[in-house]
Amino acid sequence: MEVIILFEEKIDIKENNIFQFDYDLLSILLKDNTTGKNILWGTDNYINRGNYYKPNDEIKIEQIISYNGSVIKPRIKKSKMEQEKRSKDKGEVFTPAWVCNMQNNIVDTCWFGYENVFNKELTDSWKTNKKKIEFPKNKTWKDYVNDIRLEITCGEAPYLISRYDTTSGDIIPVIDRIGMLDRKLRVINENVNNENEWIEYSIMAFKSTYGYEWQGDSLLIARENMLYTFCDNYYYKFNCYPSKDLLKEIASIISWNLFQMDGLKYVIPYSCKNEERINYTLFGEEIEKIECDGCKKDNCHLHNGIYAKIMNWQTNRKVKFISILKNSNN
Repeated sequence: MEVIILFEEKIDIKENNIFQFDYDLLSILLKDNTTGKNILWGTDNYINRGNYYKPNDEIKIEQIISYNGSVIKPRIKKSKMEQEKRSKDKGEVFTPAWVCNMQNNIVDTCWFGYENVFNKELTDSWKTNKKKIEFPKNKTWKDYVNDIRLEITCGEAPYLISRYDTTSGDIIPVIDRIGMLDRKLRVINENVNNENEWIEYSIMAFKSTYGYEWQGDSLLIARENMLYTFCDNYYYKFNCYPSKDLLKEIASIISWNLFQMDGLKYVIPYSCKNEERINYTLFGEEIEKIECDGCKKDNCHLHNGIYAKIMNWQTNRKVKFISILKNSNN
């Protein structure tokens, strides 16, 4: 019963329900694998709640399970005033699902070599292609599942997963979803019937899907939506819910692949710092303040902050995200 109650939530996922279901699961979803701590709030929208809610403070479990788990809400559930403030402060503007679909379709048209692979675009909507997806001669469905996708400044990750339209709040059925991960899972659903194999290829799909975000509350929502997407598809395919151990394995992958980062500096937000150096002169000690070289020179390779790390799942080694950029020296 507790599992059904947990995963029946469609839009506003309650953190206290996850907490009651399994403490470790919520802990994993809050983890920052770069620092070994928790992700940061990354916004001043919560500072009126008191101490430890500042933008550079970690999000703690005890802070978000109060008020019946309604501290963190998706954008569609926030007040208009709060939405406007976040747009002004951080440029947070969410994209309608039909626009996400249109742009994802462009990517798939290039990958498949033909149009209307998953759906046909309509005015402010789409019509799902219900036929089994056909693949070009030189590519397979496994290639598609393993192809790496990344959503930059992902917010609640509407380009990756579309459980609901982030601008209208409309629920989207599993078969009609248009996110990049949604499409991979659809392909798996169409080609795999064995449960163990389905899990294996779903794990591959999650490992090849990435996103980063500055604001910690949005990042947590994106991670929750990604986990619930796994559960939605598991139930859609097998008419039951996954085990706690499997959920924690998927959550661990999600916590690596959806990560917190300053998208201009490639470091953990607020981690760059000004340092002090003591110079000794004939007149005594002088304290010299030294600005972060990367911030001063606007050079993403010279920051003294903590560079965000991701997991290279092929080698199972941690790497700095900036190291995968073209012409990177890191």
